[in-house]
Amino acid sequence: MSWNEDPIESSRLGEAEDAFDAEPVVVTPLPRRNNDVLYLGDTGRLPQDARRALCQLLIGPSIDQQRHAKLWPALLRNEAAIRTSLSDLFLELVLDRESGVAFTRQADTEDLDSPVLLRTSPLTFIDSVLLLYLRQQLGEADARGNRAVVADAEMAEALAVYEKNLSTDRAGFNRRVASAVQKMKDNHILTRLAGQEDRHEVSPALKLLFSAEDVSALSAVYRQLRETPAAEA
Repeated sequence: MSWNEDPIESSRLGEAEDAFDAEPVVVTPLPRRNNDVLYLGDTGRLPQDARRALCQLLIGPSIDQQRHAKLWPALLRNEAAIRTSLSDLFLELVLDRESGVAFTRQADTEDLDSPVLLRTSPLTFIDSVLLLYLRQQLGEADARGNRAVVADAEMAEALAVYEKNLSTDRAGFNRRVASAVQKMKDNHILTRLAGQEDRHEVSPALKLLFSAEDVSALSAVYRQLRETPAAEA
């Protein structure tokens, strides 16, 4: 057996090696995390703090300057981009810099068939009356330059005048009032003050949900209900 190299095979091998050396090797680097790319496969354009603000708006019910001290400035810095992201979902941003509150609502798409992403919660009669009362307290506090704060006893007293408008006993009415107050807490319309179990701050978001004209119109309706004798209810 001969161990001499075949000159033909050796020549072919050399040509192949030269050709291999001539071909550039392309290596695609894995994307690295930085301020814009937060994770593998990330194609988002918003910085991290703006994404957190966007998520809070979608989770709801709002971003409050006091409750969300870090998200609020991120929202303001990236307002235009966040509005664009919400528009892609048929949503619009409602933002009041003076009050320090922002939330999302369904965009008015007119006849366009668009999905509804935001959860809705039907309001009972007592829910509506309570919202109006809280909105009035917010307006009065604003006029004094204060934050609106209400106590459980004050809300119960304000709603008690409507008991005759509901076909229920006293215990049943009290349960409805308690349920309405709890709904306001669950939706962050009311936020309990630290160290005070029975006192709550009213969210400034109510100013954006109910205009002064809405308050005036609803007040007239509920005033008529209050003045209607029980026998005619």
